[in-house]
Amino acid sequence: MNNVISADANAVCVPAIAPAARPGDRLDQVDTPSLVLDLDAFEENLRTMQVLAERHGVALRPHAKAHRCPDIALRQIALGAQGVCCQKVTEAACFVSAGVRDIHISNEIVGPAKLDLLARLAAHANITVCVDNLRALHGLSEALVRHNSTVGVLVELDIGQKRCGVQTPQEAIALAQAVQQLPQVRFDGIQAYHGGIQHKRAHDRRREAAEKAARRIRRYLDALAGAGLDCRVVTGGGTGTAMFDVATGVYTEIQPGSYAFMDNDYGRLDWGDALEFRHSLFLLGTVMSTPTPQRAVVDLGLKSTSAESGAPRVFGMPHVTCVAIHDEHTMLELKEGADRLALGSQVRLIPGHCDPTFNLHDEVVAFRGRTVEAVWPISARGLSR
Repeated sequence: MNNVISADANAVCVPAIAPAARPGDRLDQVDTPSLVLDLDAFEENLRTMQVLAERHGVALRPHAKAHRCPDIALRQIALGAQGVCCQKVTEAACFVSAGVRDIHISNEIVGPAKLDLLARLAAHANITVCVDNLRALHGLSEALVRHNSTVGVLVELDIGQKRCGVQTPQEAIALAQAVQQLPQVRFDGIQAYHGGIQHKRAHDRRREAAEKAARRIRRYLDALAGAGLDCRVVTGGGTGTAMFDVATGVYTEIQPGSYAFMDNDYGRLDWGDALEFRHSLFLLGTVMSTPTPQRAVVDLGLKSTSAESGAPRVFGMPHVTCVAIHDEHTMLELKEGADRLALGSQVRLIPGHCDPTFNLHDEVVAFRGRTVEAVWPISARGLSR
């Protein structure tokens, strides 16, 4: 008699987990928590930024790190975007696989594995990359030689962000000249990005900061031109300063990302009368508890949204405030006298910061009106190498 028990003897047949949403579902049928995208607002935002760029003769290269979703990138490109920006090589690989053929990696790339992947990607797409260090430039060139591929190089300038970038025009000239002398790299121009000024609340303060950044860029451009170096590409800018960046005359392209979604942080800016973007991205949650008339608990938390830019804001309910967010719970507080939220009812929350929130989800549910139109995978989620 065989007394050996199979390793699978105690296995349990677990029912398959149903998808949170399917095309054709009503929005109130979507399981929660889910990341959802209002297509009408989203498409209007895309058109608004595209028109702004085209009116000033500036290319639009949206930042795909904001969403990490190829379906979104392809819609931006279909409307006229030049291509996309990525921050990491693995992220770029996902977009190349999806058919995006013009990608700027707006970051420095260091390390053999990353450089090897970059060199292989360059055989399938037009790739540009940032450099601010001679040693890193040599490593890039050597990897490209091994794979017989070429990338465009943008010398990154530090124009006040105090992050990456060369510190003086002389450094920029020396690095650009080195690019011209090395094989398989092509000097295309400069990147000049100042993320800190994107979130200045006051309209005039952002404008002044953007104009100050532009003056710094001009000094670099004048020095490079004096050394016989032509910058075909001058890229930078972002959602918060786009309206000012396009008018400076220094940029050939801008890199906004959050404009398509308008998270709560950007929603708090004073936009003046120049631009109007709508909130299109929401966290859909269900009221799971109403312990008191003034308190409701929603079934999403820090595993569904980031909070480094503040707690999410409740959409369309001015009488309800998000007062705390924990791992799996978000606490809402109702004004005195407001009607109690119904158990099982849905609420939409505007995330504080769209970029890391996208990275917490496998998919985004795209809806129009009250109907789910598509479910798009966030394919580059977690690709941060």
